[in-house]
Amino acid sequence: MKKIFILITFFIASSCGDTFLEKKPLGQYSPEIIKTASGIEGALTGAYALLDGIGTSGVTTWHGAVSNWIFGSVVSDDAYKGSDAGDQPEQTFMERYVWLTTNTHIYGKWRTLYDGVARSNDVLKTLPEVAGLDDARKLQIQAEARFLRGHYHFEAKKMWGNISYIDEQLWDTSDPGSVQVPNTEDAWPKIEADFQFAADNLPATQTQPGRPTKWAALAYLGKCHMFQGFPKGQPNVAHLTAAKAALIQVVNSGKYRLMDNFHDNFAAETRNNAESVFEVQYSVTAADGSGGNQGDELTYMYPNGPGGCCGFYQASQNLVNAFKTDAKGLPMIQTFNDEDVKNDEGLLSSAPFEPYTGRLDARLDWTVGRRGIPYIDWGVHPGRFWIRDQSYAGPYSSKKQIVSKAESGKTGNPRQSTNNYRLMRYDHVILWLAECEVELGNLEKAREYVNLIRKRAANPGGFVKTDAGKPAANYVVGLYNDPWTNAATAREAVRFENRLEFAMEGHRFFDLVRWGISVNVLNKYLDKEKNLRTYLSGAKFEEKHQYYPIPQQAIVYSTKNGQATLQQNPGY
Repeated sequence: MKKIFILITFFIASSCGDTFLEKKPLGQYSPEIIKTASGIEGALTGAYALLDGIGTSGVTTWHGAVSNWIFGSVVSDDAYKGSDAGDQPEQTFMERYVWLTTNTHIYGKWRTLYDGVARSNDVLKTLPEVAGLDDARKLQIQAEARFLRGHYHFEAKKMWGNISYIDEQLWDTSDPGSVQVPNTEDAWPKIEADFQFAADNLPATQTQPGRPTKWAALAYLGKCHMFQGFPKGQPNVAHLTAAKAALIQVVNSGKYRLMDNFHDNFAAETRNNAESVFEVQYSVTAADGSGGNQGDELTYMYPNGPGGCCGFYQASQNLVNAFKTDAKGLPMIQTFNDEDVKNDEGLLSSAPFEPYTGRLDARLDWTVGRRGIPYIDWGVHPGRFWIRDQSYAGPYSSKKQIVSKAESGKTGNPRQSTNNYRLMRYDHVILWLAECEVELGNLEKAREYVNLIRKRAANPGGFVKTDAGKPAANYVVGLYNDPWTNAATAREAVRFENRLEFAMEGHRFFDLVRWGISVNVLNKYLDKEKNLRTYLSGAKFEEKHQYYPIPQQAIVYSTKNGQATLQQNPGY
């Protein structure tokens, strides 16, 4: 692993209501300055600053993006790479599961996450030497830094499986050898310990947006157990019980609720809302718009439409089909992909087209851009006019991360938004609890949790509307009114709901892996999808693809006494 030297910026103390990441830098790293009260606060801010995945020297913005649109969606059944055949071929390799150990996207992600670990450890290593802070504030800084370290390690763990866990005892800023740590030990207990410490010592409420609370730490602790909940596809009762114990505390805190409208989770004006447990703070203040969601800048329309570039990250037909509903307004879990939702592929925007009139879950049109349906506040999606190459990557656009027209004129970059990325939401907590209850035998409680999510989706106030104020499509969303008596059926319903709620947010691939169903689901997806997207012909998802390869550069840099301390993942 390559030693990364870090420049840490320091920030002016802010008032209680301000987002601390918006403050102007005072200077750059100095070993003596960091040992002061203002210095350690600046170092902590530097650790927060990498949450968006942007800032590691030499790493391209979309490689490290917190949204994981490449690593979590494009490699799943949710999305295609998009754009055209010649653009960003490494992403095509990834979509086809040709994962090379020299892939720069994968190495960029590795470097970004371990840069975050290093910044967190800088704070923890230096904190005992800092003068001018009382013990209470030191404990808060320690808890925040351990939360951040837990987050960065967690993201690495779900990417590569076998990772090195590096704490402040091992970390030495002046010694590159301090990061040459074997990846043969299970990192989960130490990641859990970071979040447990944070949960025990963080406040229930923070005065500044962007800082984690006790409840955010508990939600992350629950998430750790959820990712260990289905080894080899079988439920682990101990981990699922532990997950429930952590997550139910978040519910019982009374701090959170589902927003009335689903799309409030994807709008800048409703960021840091009552549903948000922890989110990455964006601020577009510089002339070039930097500070927004830079990692998503390839995902705008091309050559026309919002952003003007670059046409990547297009929703799959499989995903769109998943939003079909039956006469009761329920998902068509077994048959959703038998017939396609009508689309305009192959048609010019000037040609007549009537959108699909069948029943749909209303969340589709807050998740995917499709012809004939209003696209945020940019007007009705015109189809091909906004799509770079329909014949290559289909007729759909992504939507959740796109800047609104109202906001775009206020930023210095047409492809960046201050719409924060919600790393942890209350709907995550609810659906994880539903998963737990299914496996713990409480099927009716699981149904209750899922219906909370579906009740919000069924709210007509949250439907995409035409200019005339009418629903833009035939939205029919119902609740599960019949008792759940079969665990297998309930399990499928919960997992399908998870897909509908979090589609195109970078989670799908990691969910399929943690459930132990990725090989079956993704190969079934490829069997049909190759007929629509011919470049997927011959693609195959194998067991080894459940985790990415350890970057070859990282293995080389891990060499100690002539021997690499990092071991490559099986199959690569």
